[in-house]
Amino acid sequence: MLKQLRKKENGQAATEYGLLLALLSIAVIVVLTTLGPHIARTFQQVDNTIASISGTS
Repeated sequence: MLKQLRKKENGQAATEYGLLLALLSIAVIVVLTTLGPHIARTFQQVDNTIASISGTS
């Protein structure tokens, strides 16, 4: 009986890992969507600064 219970838990663990991975993926997408424009502006500012220092545009 315990062996059967263990086999059932393996499938359950895989399902739980799948759900955890899905939630983590959603969280990453939300964070990148929210912070994406800010990160792009920061890189643009760095690019502009480097361009102004080096004398190119």
